[in-house]
Amino acid sequence: MSKFSKQKVMPRYFIVAVALVLVGIAVIAKAAYTMTAEKEWWAEVANNQINTADSIKLPNRGNILSCDGELLAGSIPEYEMYIDFRAGLQKLDDGTFFEDTAWVRKRAELWMEKIDSICDGLHRIFPQKSAEDFRTHLMEGFEKKSRCWRVWRGKVDYVTFNEVKKLPFFNLPRHKCGFYGEEHPARRHPFGSLAERTIGSRDSARYGIELAYDSLLAGACGIAHKQKVRDKMVYVTSTPPIDGADLVTTIDIGMQDLAEQALLKKLKEIEALMGVAIVMEVQTGDVKAIVNMERAGDGTYHELLNNALGYRCEPGSVFKTASILVALDDAVVDTSYVIHTGSGIMPMHGARMRDHNWHRGGYHDINVARALEVSSNIGVSYVIDHFYGSNPTKYVEGLHRVGIGMDLGIPLNEYRAPKIRYPNFTTTNRALYWSKTTLPWMSIGYETQVAPINTLTFYNAIANDGKLMQPRFVKQAVKDGHVIQKFPPVVLKDQIARPEAVKTMQTILTHVVSQGLGKRAGSTSFSVAGKTGTAQVSDKEFNYHTGKRCHWLSFCGYFPADQPRYSCIVCIKTTNGPASGGLQSGSVFHEISEGVMASSVRKVAANARDEHSVFIPEVKNGDVQAADYVLDRLNIKTTGNWMTATTTNSPVWGQAQAQENAVLLDKVNTADDKMPDVKGMGARDAVYLLEKKGVSVQLSGTGDVRTQSIPAGATLRGGMKCHLVLG
Repeated sequence: MSKFSKQKVMPRYFIVAVALVLVGIAVIAKAAYTMTAEKEWWAEVANNQINTADSIKLPNRGNILSCDGELLAGSIPEYEMYIDFRAGLQKLDDGTFFEDTAWVRKRAELWMEKIDSICDGLHRIFPQKSAEDFRTHLMEGFEKKSRCWRVWRGKVDYVTFNEVKKLPFFNLPRHKCGFYGEEHPARRHPFGSLAERTIGSRDSARYGIELAYDSLLAGACGIAHKQKVRDKMVYVTSTPPIDGADLVTTIDIGMQDLAEQALLKKLKEIEALMGVAIVMEVQTGDVKAIVNMERAGDGTYHELLNNALGYRCEPGSVFKTASILVALDDAVVDTSYVIHTGSGIMPMHGARMRDHNWHRGGYHDINVARALEVSSNIGVSYVIDHFYGSNPTKYVEGLHRVGIGMDLGIPLNEYRAPKIRYPNFTTTNRALYWSKTTLPWMSIGYETQVAPINTLTFYNAIANDGKLMQPRFVKQAVKDGHVIQKFPPVVLKDQIARPEAVKTMQTILTHVVSQGLGKRAGSTSFSVAGKTGTAQVSDKEFNYHTGKRCHWLSFCGYFPADQPRYSCIVCIKTTNGPASGGLQSGSVFHEISEGVMASSVRKVAANARDEHSVFIPEVKNGDVQAADYVLDRLNIKTTGNWMTATTTNSPVWGQAQAQENAVLLDKVNTADDKMPDVKGMGARDAVYLLEKKGVSVQLSGTGDVRTQSIPAGATLRGGMKCHLVLG
């Protein structure tokens, strides 16, 4: 039988509980004593501890460059400014600071003597804060003897930091005055918001090329550890950081600026909600320009989202090209096949299909080619419904075959692949159910969702004789002058359709511009091919139920049509009329194509010269003395007047050039009281010449002077103003 006594259990538990409570009270008391009475002593002990922990050394992030080497995004240093009010104090063995030194007294006197000058200088550099506020703030840190008192609340650039360093007292060595700056890398875009959504964010790699190629741009961090050298602790680098590589993109600054200005002009004119413009090189798929503009609440336009890659909506009539190409590739029709469109309204499975001119009587009998030229809804939908109505899957497979429904695999995170659904007759989801009207309406650009980049890539393949190229944004990665990685053009499909079908479509698209609805996109200088598109889309309060209409206007094509070099798409989202893809988007396409060709094609025979000859640069009329000075500095010898002379090394410069310069010289040599003819001059030269004659100048547009409000030869009077229109 056990001798264990139950009466002894409770006393023992009581003793253990009391002991634990006493220990807890002791721990709390000791912690409180340490946190109060011994706080300063332990703080000094912590400061004196040798920290051998590793430190991360950050690399320099790589730059993002345009196709011709212009800096699109780069890292520059920014600084946070602090002042150590204990600088120069002698540190004793016990960790305390001995303040009774000659320098400390002199330093305090110098601080009080210069504080007003310091604050006045800071107010001059940072006018948003008064000198008195600076004085109050700095004196607070001085009285607290703070070791890291912030001089300014934000970060400043290198130039501003150096300005502050030049102020009285701050210009002393750091160990005496205590002023110092902590360097932080900052991302900057020299061209401002130009292609900003595609290049990436300025603060971190959150989207665009900055995110997609972050592993190349970021480099690799290094490691440093603390080591005692003599009586000081210094960081010694054990693993040096590896700087990031520079990326050479396909973006062309000139084309990007041209496309942005042309699109912005139209968006502001019609007060549109959104606009997209993309320019692509036909042979390589290189994206030369990509513009994403969206109207903000205050009415201004900014790049808020990359809608060119991610805004999927019903594309409208630009989709008809894919529908007809599928039919041509399957050889179910040819261009001579006639459709009876009647008076512009045709019943289709209980619904009415209308042409845009139904109220004018329609197109009656037209062939397949003409149906695409005039963008006949009835013509296209009848062909697809008639030949694919019994097997709609074959039509959808054809759309994917010609590339309009393909996932392009673009590495930028904002890209969204097209949504072109297959027939489904069993689902209860109304959005996915395939009804009898789905096929005819899909054929004209509804019941699908396609981003502008996919539409452009499809048209680019037509221009490229059927070869489908993946859109390319980055060409190569460069480091220390050497190419470390190339991103060659990627062919997604060697042939999207039979060569005969592609050639036929090329001819039709050329006729769309020359004799169809796309005339506004055409040019008198070169041939253009393309297709218009107008679709009513649903968006927020603009939908079929509210009755408020929102239109997606587009024009997609390529130029020159006979030898395609560039393809381009322009899309505009607007709630204002008139809603016409050919009228609105086509006119922007026209401006972009004309500008691109003007900058890349020489059309005047006088501009063609022997590349091995020496010639006088063409200097437009303006400051003749300045031009003569430049030619002299370049060691270009001239005979007689440089405006009409030829070089001594190139005796035959060209009679046409000499005559042209003689005419320009006559423009300059007008009487002082007469208005000169400045048409054809650059803006800078025209302004110089007119202001030299006392005329105030107002400019509008870009390029050379097209018109002048004061006619040439008019008598000038004091205070006259001349409006110059550039183009």
